[in-house]
Amino acid sequence: MGVDLEPVGRLCESHVSNRTSLVMLLQETQDKYGYLPREVLKQITREIDVPLARLYGLATFYRSFTLTPRGKHELCVCTGTACHVRGAPTVLQHLQRRLGVSPGETTEDGLFTLVTVNCLGACALGPLLVVDGKYHGKITVGEADELLSSLAEAAQQNPQ
Repeated sequence: MGVDLEPVGRLCESHVSNRTSLVMLLQETQDKYGYLPREVLKQITREIDVPLARLYGLATFYRSFTLTPRGKHELCVCTGTACHVRGAPTVLQHLQRRLGVSPGETTEDGLFTLVTVNCLGACALGPLLVVDGKYHGKITVGEADELLSSLAEAAQQNPQ
C-alpha cells in the first residue's frame, strides 16, 4: 500500500516561488502525513526541482522531523541530569521493557513512540515524562504504567 501523493502538488504549489521556505514545506508535509515518507520527498523533488539530498539534509538536521511513522501517542522521557538523578533511567528502562521498543522507535501496533531528550527545562519536576505534550512530573514507574494503560484502553474504545 503506497502513500497518497495527490496532496504533494498542492503543498509544493504554495512554496515553489520561495525556495527559502523548504523547512515550512517539510513541516506542512509532515503535518499532512505524520512523518516524511520517502516517496513523498521524491515527489517534492520532482515538483519543485530541489535535490533529494537537500530535503534529507533538512529532515535529518532538525529534530522535529521524522522519516519514520510515529505512534499515535508520543512518550518523551527527559534524561537530563536532574531527571537522571531522580530516577529517569528506571522509568525509561521500564517503558522500554513494557513497550518492547528503544528510544526513537514505535510500537508494532503504532500506538506509542518512545523518545528521549537531554533536557526539557523543568528540572524541579524530575523525573519527567511528557505524553503528547502534557507534562507528568515526578513520575513513578507505577504512574507511567497507569498512563500507558489508560491510553491503550482509550485506543481500544476509539480505534482510529
